[in-house]
Amino acid sequence: MHSIGGLHIQYYEVCKRKLWLYSKQIGFETEHERVIEGTLLHESSYARKEKELAIDEAVIDVIDGEFVQETKLSSKMQRVDEWQLLYYLYLLKQKGIEKRGKIAYTKEKKVVEVTLTEEKERQLKRKIADIHSILKSQFAPKFKKLPYCKSCAYFDFCFITEEDADAT
Repeated sequence: MHSIGGLHIQYYEVCKRKLWLYSKQIGFETEHERVIEGTLLHESSYARKEKELAIDEAVIDVIDGEFVQETKLSSKMQRVDEWQLLYYLYLLKQKGIEKRGKIAYTKEKKVVEVTLTEEKERQLKRKIADIHSILKSQFAPKFKKLPYCKSCAYFDFCFITEEDADAT
């Protein structure tokens, strides 16, 4: 069974095809502008705090007292960010550590608190099972055009593949 990290949860929420491509190590991510920007934010945000904690494939940015904290540029993908943080809270809970979460959005100077409820945990377990199914699949999930496709590192891959399929 595949180990799941925070990016798996994030990509599952954004685009199941992106999740599959990432899991097969088809990677355009490292050179993509938004990924570079996020990496720089990550490195500068945590210079003075306890840094990353790795749990299996998941890497938690910061544990600050009773909170697990993530720092993001903007809240444009807040729902996705919340699921990623809920996953980290779930992993910690599996290890006997109960924490709450905070997401700090630097551009808006906004902080959102996140709590792992029983209902969220049930939903998360279903998502994890679905992620495992996607990761085991030989084939990428069907292409689905989404509002944020144009800013995705896999844009060219998906659209070229779809054009090829349309041509046949």
